[in-house]
Amino acid sequence: MATRRTRYLTPAVLTTSGALLTAALASSALRKSKSLWSPAGKVVVITGSSRGLGLNLAEEFALAGARVVLSARNVDELERAKSMLLSRRASIHADQLLIVSCDLAVPADCKRLIQEATNHWGRVDVLINSAGIIHVGPIEQLPIETYREAMELDYFAMVQTTQAVLPQMLARAEGRIVNITSIGGKIPVPHLAPYVGSKFAAVGFSETLYAEMRSKGIHVTTVCPGLMRTGSYPNAIVAGNREREYRWFSLSASIPGIAHSAEGAARKIFEATCEGRVEITIGFDAYLAARLHGFSPEFTQYAGSLANQFILPEASGSKTPTSAQQVRPPRSKLWRSLSELLTRTHNQPSA
Repeated sequence: MATRRTRYLTPAVLTTSGALLTAALASSALRKSKSLWSPAGKVVVITGSSRGLGLNLAEEFALAGARVVLSARNVDELERAKSMLLSRRASIHADQLLIVSCDLAVPADCKRLIQEATNHWGRVDVLINSAGIIHVGPIEQLPIETYREAMELDYFAMVQTTQAVLPQMLARAEGRIVNITSIGGKIPVPHLAPYVGSKFAAVGFSETLYAEMRSKGIHVTTVCPGLMRTGSYPNAIVAGNREREYRWFSLSASIPGIAHSAEGAARKIFEATCEGRVEITIGFDAYLAARLHGFSPEFTQYAGSLANQFILPEASGSKTPTSAQQVRPPRSKLWRSLSELLTRTHNQPSA
């Protein structure tokens, strides 16, 4: 058996492997030695940018001199986001920012977003798909509508904005598309089935988009963050035992070490965009989880089953999905104080 195993490690194989490794290192060094792509003067469209990660990304690109299109459904939230950026950052000017209110669940609005940005500034250089929705609850309690809604916003919105911007990018043989997916697009996460399903689809689309667009001058970056402290958990949709589902999800999305800073994530995504990175995970936990799942999907599924059995709430309660904003928060004063302390600044850009 030893001879049979070692016969493949011939000098030719070792030489070839060494050559491939050397070529990869040389390519990496060459890429780093080149001057980075600069966002200064570029037009950057960011979906879901009225708060959270999207708003922090808008700040990063605006500070670097880009012209940024802020988009979300609620025009009042967009106006507040724009005012916040202008008041907190003296180097950001009003003529750098354009707000476009749109509902990305509507295909025509996806096209209109790109068209309005193009009409205003003549082109779109970067599209960042950051908008999304998250449903929380056990599979038994989540109706089919939650899966359709997740696919519309987490997957089809990404596909439709990409289709809208691709013609002009292909005509110039230049452009960048950044798709914010999730570690939930790499591993199974109990009580987040609609979100996980849509994010798996988003990862698959984004990676295939890279494979087809790389030779045509368009850089595609797939971003897979772990949980982030954006303060946006009240916007989740919950079903089942709503109060308990709200408790575990909001705490998981608030505690340092489990959830990552949205400001730090935005900085990493900004750098990855400038470097033309193919794919990044945010957080060592997300990186390790993705690799573990690739190596042993049985292990991550079993670990998820243990979390579902011993940590997460049992399937009970209502099958009617409800905004977390309508759910009575847990009664513990300590819980409320901790949650407010950990998330009070996460709807704002970093100082």
